[in-house]
Amino acid sequence: MMKRLICVLLIFTLVWTLSACRQAPADASEKASKDAEAEAEDAEDVDAENAAENAQDVDEEAETGDAEDVDAEAEAGDAEDVIAEDVPEPSMIFDFSKGLPEGFRISDGWTNGNMFNVTWHKENVTFDDGRMQLAIDHEKSASAKIPYSGAEIQSTDFYSYGRYEVSMKAIKNDGVVSSFFIYTGPSDNNPWDEIDFEILGKDPTKVQVNYFTNGQGNHEFMYDLGFDSSEEFHRYAFVWKEGQIDWYVDDVLIHTATANIPVTPAKIMTNAWCGIGVDSWLKPFDDSSLPVAAEYEWITYAELSGDEAAETQE
Repeated sequence: MMKRLICVLLIFTLVWTLSACRQAPADASEKASKDAEAEAEDAEDVDAENAAENAQDVDEEAETGDAEDVDAEAEAGDAEDVIAEDVPEPSMIFDFSKGLPEGFRISDGWTNGNMFNVTWHKENVTFDDGRMQLAIDHEKSASAKIPYSGAEIQSTDFYSYGRYEVSMKAIKNDGVVSSFFIYTGPSDNNPWDEIDFEILGKDPTKVQVNYFTNGQGNHEFMYDLGFDSSEEFHRYAFVWKEGQIDWYVDDVLIHTATANIPVTPAKIMTNAWCGIGVDSWLKPFDDSSLPVAAEYEWITYAELSGDEAAETQE
């Protein structure tokens, strides 16, 4: 009986031991799995936090960059656009709403020759809708040697240092020029002095400025207007001082010259013409849509006093 009891106890002990051995690896495996899951969750939390921080940093950098870009663009814009200040009151206002103003005459019956492929005709100067039109057209005289006619007006008086301004709309047409300028030369028993605005019909989104002193030119400067000058009226002005010329478009300074500046009083002029022998400058003249015309609303002149005329850019 005792032996049988001992055998039962031994068998029970052996079974319990084997069961405990099997359970330990399972518990260890489960614990390891739970630890791994916890580590993974911690890693995910850390990654999420890092991603959020990185995203915030990127957003802050982007906002800072955008702000810097806006500031830089604003500073660039401020640097690019110099607006005319203390604009003097006009001494003379030439308004074309009621026809040719007193103090101007129309060029008629002659040609400038050289690159001007027109004869000036008074019939090409008209006044409609409160504006003056300067037209380029076919020459109507069968005996004429020059095939086209153009238009020009000029002041009867001569003007010196001051601010000159026009409101005009240019022609869009290859081979033509719409202009506003002052000029004097040998026909006035003077040296050739001139200050120009010229809009080339091949590309009226640009304007060319230039000047001549005693016949010496080659001071051309081409400016991108940022608009089509043949579509609407805009204001073109230059301020002529001793030793300096400033050109403006709609009161924005576009160019300054300080070398060998003209000194001779000159006539105020506008004209519209087509060229010959200057195709590289104007493109070949396209006469398929004639007549074409530049339009002008008014011209003003503001005389500068001695001190004002002597003031130049530092």
